Amino acid sequence: MENLTGGTPPVRYLPCVVPCKLYFPFAPTFYKIDFSEVPVLIGAFTMGPVAGALIELVKILLNLLIRGTSTAGVGDLGNFLIGCAMCIPASLIYQKLHSRKGAIIGMVTGTVFMTIVGCFINAYLLLPAYAAAFHMPIDALVAMGTAVNSHINSLLTFVLLSVAPFNLLKGFLVSLIVFLIYKKISPILQMGRE
Repeated sequence: MENLTGGTPPVRYLPCVVPCKLYFPFAPTFYKIDFSEVPVLIGAFTMGPVAGALIELVKILLNLLIRGTSTAGVGDLGNFLIGCAMCIPASLIYQKLHSRKGAIIGMVTGTVFMTIVGCFINAYLLLPAYAAAFHMPIDALVAMGTAVNSHINSLLTFVLLSVAPFNLLKGFLVSLIVFLIYKKISPILQMGRE
């Protein structure tokens, strides 16, 4: 079976998304780490940043088709944008520094970039869109943050004390899993590319 890059099977392994979801005490329950960025990042490392973004898009579309949305599409848009904010810079760096060190630098950079982009996108796009979609004031979302952390009392503190640590932790966990498995599965992913 040929893939889009002319090699053999790697694409068929990428949709294997880990179904585990984690919730954390510093963030409202609508923030979940689902580890679906693991195959996206592996695909981006293997086939490049454009392929990573396309895998991210396919992941979101499949999730919408299979499960639908509980966030009026806002969470799905956020997952796509923030996922791309991690995988694109990580894979660009890995393409230039194709080594273990390059992968680590790429994943750290991707995690930091995802965290910064995630804060801005949440503050100025996602949280306002979520509030509008569900006809609720932003203060109601801030109150959800206050319920898990009494120091959250504004949109700024929500983003700094909930969104930022969530994205840092997500990036770290995804990067750790990719770091631990990439070397073991890379020969399978590289078949036909020699």
